[in-house]
Amino acid sequence: MKIAILGATSQIARDLILSFSHEAGKQLFLFARRPAEVEGWLATNGIKGRYPVADFSGFGMQDFDAVINFVGAGDPAQIASMGSSILDVTLRFDEMVLSYLESHPACRYLFLSSGAAYGSNFSEPASRDTPAIIKINDLAPHEWYGVAKLHAECRHRAHPSLCIFDIRVFNYFSRTQDIEARFLITDMLRAIRDGSVLKTSADYIVRDYLHPSDFHSLVNALLSAPANNTAVDCYSRAPIDKSTLLAAMRDHFGLSYEVVGQSATVNATGSKPHYYAVNRRAAEFGYLPVWTSLEGLLSEAELILDKSKQI
Repeated sequence: MKIAILGATSQIARDLILSFSHEAGKQLFLFARRPAEVEGWLATNGIKGRYPVADFSGFGMQDFDAVINFVGAGDPAQIASMGSSILDVTLRFDEMVLSYLESHPACRYLFLSSGAAYGSNFSEPASRDTPAIIKINDLAPHEWYGVAKLHAECRHRAHPSLCIFDIRVFNYFSRTQDIEARFLITDMLRAIRDGSVLKTSADYIVRDYLHPSDFHSLVNALLSAPANNTAVDCYSRAPIDKSTLLAAMRDHFGLSYEVVGQSATVNATGSKPHYYAVNRRAAEFGYLPVWTSLEGLLSEAELILDKSKQI
């Protein structure tokens, strides 16, 4: 299978490329704004020369069986800094793929969407019946990211004859995570590494962290499933609440933390107490997660912390 990876510099794309490198039958073509950076990363990971790398001007000159679009922003600080420009970036690359599909209608398109497409209201986890709620008369800066993803998904549903899967990622964590990024889990890891006390709010939140091997399984399921035009929500075998996660990080890694009035964690897409999904549509395409959120976090965090000790 010939697969184009758009946005090959992103963390989740790189994790998937490494997963694909251990299986047969996948011929990857990597596209990025900074091809030299991708080439250097391939060399560092022992797969130099395995896959052709080009900038986006080279896209569309081959016949692909699938295109996976990772272009966007994943770090909360990056999302916040991009502001409304995320709308233009998402639209430009999405239209590039849709234009390609017009002349290659048999190609399937996997688009990395987000749980933020549901809007900012996560007083309850998302289900199949959850509507996307956007304050159309009072859009806040943190809503641009979700609006960009929702807009893309609407465009995709407007092409029912094309095979397009929108993959809504809620929370994702792997050993390749930049520990300096402003997520709750990376704030914990820095506190453990530095021997400092984590200041965190008393807010009750629940998150569902996807393990890279489960993401790989989901992508493979969608690549081999019968053609469809729909969206699927990502999920692990079980989500985890903040207090349970804090206690587990304390027990396993010695995290010291203090509950204060307000957390310094960046909420680039708004405060979401139950930011996860109970929509199991992905199971209909053969997806079956192996890892719980806690299992995946502890396993990957241990590798990150072990590496930080060696530096």
